[in-house]
Amino acid sequence: MELRVSPEVTIFKKLEILTDAAKYDVACTSSGIERNGDGLGMGNTKLAGICHSFSSDGRCISLLKILFTNECIFDCKYCLNRRSNDVPRASFTPDEICELTMQFYRRNYIEGLFLSSGILYSPSYTMELIYQTVRKLRVEHHFQGYIHVKAIPGADSQLVFQTGLFADRMSVNLELPTAEGLRVLAPNKNRKNILTPMRLIQNVRKENQNELTIYRHAPRFVPAGQSTQMIIGATPESDYQIMSVAENLYQKFELKRVFYSAFVRVNDDAMLPALPGGPPLLREHRLYQADFLLRYYGFRAAELLSEQRPHFNVFLDPKCDWAVRHLEQFPVEIHKADYKTLLRVPGIGVKSAQRIIGARKSGTLQFEDLKKIGVVLKRALYFITCGGRMMYRTKLEEDYIVRNLVDPKENVSFSRDGMTYRQLSLFDVSSNYQ
Repeated sequence: MELRVSPEVTIFKKLEILTDAAKYDVACTSSGIERNGDGLGMGNTKLAGICHSFSSDGRCISLLKILFTNECIFDCKYCLNRRSNDVPRASFTPDEICELTMQFYRRNYIEGLFLSSGILYSPSYTMELIYQTVRKLRVEHHFQGYIHVKAIPGADSQLVFQTGLFADRMSVNLELPTAEGLRVLAPNKNRKNILTPMRLIQNVRKENQNELTIYRHAPRFVPAGQSTQMIIGATPESDYQIMSVAENLYQKFELKRVFYSAFVRVNDDAMLPALPGGPPLLREHRLYQADFLLRYYGFRAAELLSEQRPHFNVFLDPKCDWAVRHLEQFPVEIHKADYKTLLRVPGIGVKSAQRIIGARKSGTLQFEDLKKIGVVLKRALYFITCGGRMMYRTKLEEDYIVRNLVDPKENVSFSRDGMTYRQLSLFDVSSNYQ
């Protein structure tokens, strides 16, 4: 397929335009797979993930992260690259992306490629260009590093399948949490077109895994799985609705990861909400914390929130907030609690719970031992006992625990909806999900 692009735009100018245009897409992360090079090609993929750097806005970037094009036939109201916006436009060719990827890799700037795109002419036309690119990288340039590409909703399913044979991970952006949100802000898109390639990737991955059990050298289809992204704050969904959608995606489509992107108002449109306090970054942070609880800690969305209590606590992380509302389940005895129970204790993470299970087989644990194991005692001390004793004389009362978790120096009163507080000067926005 021949790509019709403007010849006067240099590759360096394209790189400037299309890396900047990609910064709002956060649906990429470390590889999640391990593949050593065979000695004939270039690159490899390590299970621990590829190298990470941080952009000026604090987002983690580990790949050459670009758009194939910022041209788009759609007019989504929240998108900087929408059809009606007057912004500099550019499109790469497959050969240009291959050259950039190989040259950047040789210089040790990157260890992989994250390739997304606007919609040029049609979804299938764009998907064909992405397919050509990843195929050239693998077959002609023998690139064996990590490749993450977007599956374009509405594209021909055969193109999505062929692309998946060369990519490590694919993602299909859900865009907005609900179909109603899409109808209002992205009228050219619909939920069915988005979910169709998700289902295709899920089904083909299952078939491929069965083939690999029989034929060891069968081609691997999207071995690192698929992910998606939701924009948070552009539409009025509650945290409970968002987490319920994420939970369904994990259960029904077997996604590896759901990413949450705080809405940034880049367009002046009456349909978009005002942001007097800026992008809802704390809300995004709470959603990520809750997402970890769903994926690794055995929680369900209905345990963390409800229709009567639809938003996360502003001042407590979701795990602490759940614990102080379920004090009837505490304190937990470290020497007797099973693994699942330990995971529900604030301050105890996946690794520290595993270490506790292993360490208590060979002796009695003290609070000093728990600290060495990795337990965050400043949270856990209100919810655990060692040998029937608590670390300090504390009250198993909600007000008392919340006051000390939030700020021991402040006397904090709060309402049952988890949203109304006073006399608070400091709150925890740590990335520690324990």
